[in-house]
Amino acid sequence: MNHQGQRVIMGIDPGTSIMGYGVILVDGKKVHFVDLGIIDLRKEKDHFAKLQRIFTEVGQLYDQYRPDDLAIEAPFYGKNPQVMLKLGRAQGAAIAAALQRNIPIFEYAPRKVKMAITGKGAASKEQVKAILERTMDVKLDIKYLDASDAIAIAMCHFYQLTNPMADKQASTNWKKFIEAHADRVVKS
Repeated sequence: MNHQGQRVIMGIDPGTSIMGYGVILVDGKKVHFVDLGIIDLRKEKDHFAKLQRIFTEVGQLYDQYRPDDLAIEAPFYGKNPQVMLKLGRAQGAAIAAALQRNIPIFEYAPRKVKMAITGKGAASKEQVKAILERTMDVKLDIKYLDASDAIAIAMCHFYQLTNPMADKQASTNWKKFIEAHADRVVKS
C-alpha cells in the first residue's frame, strides 16, 4: 500500500469498552481519509479477554493497513486510578501488537491532539469531529466519537511530522538533552 512519498498513519484511541481506530494516507503534504471504526468490547466481561481481543483485533488492523506509524493517545491523568490502570493496559495491548510488527509508535496526550486539530486543548469531541470533516473534506458519519478521535490522533501525528518546529524525537529524549547540555547537568 505504501508507495514512494506516501505514508500510512494509524491512530488508536484506547478504551476498554470502545476502542477507536482511524487510518490516513499522507501523500506529500496532502492527507487522504482511508478508514475508521471501533472495536466494541462492551459485551466482553473478563478484562483479560478484552486485552486478548485488543491485541488480536488491532493486530489484524495493522496487518490489513500496514501503517508506517502508529499514533496512540496516552491515558490522561485525573481519572480514577482503576480507570487509568485499565486504559493503560488497553493501550499496552495495542502497543504490544505494534511492537510485534516493528511499527514505530508515537504517543500523544489528549490535550495535544485537541490543540493540534482545533487550536484549543479543551475542545469537545464534537468540535474535533467537525473540524476534521472540514479539514479532510469528508463526512465522518459515525455513531462513536472514539473513531473520529482516532483520526484526530493520526492527524496530530501528521502535523508533528510536517511541523519544522516540532522535535522529531519527542521532548523526553533525555539522553540527547544531557549530551547537548552537559555543562548544565549537576552530578551528585
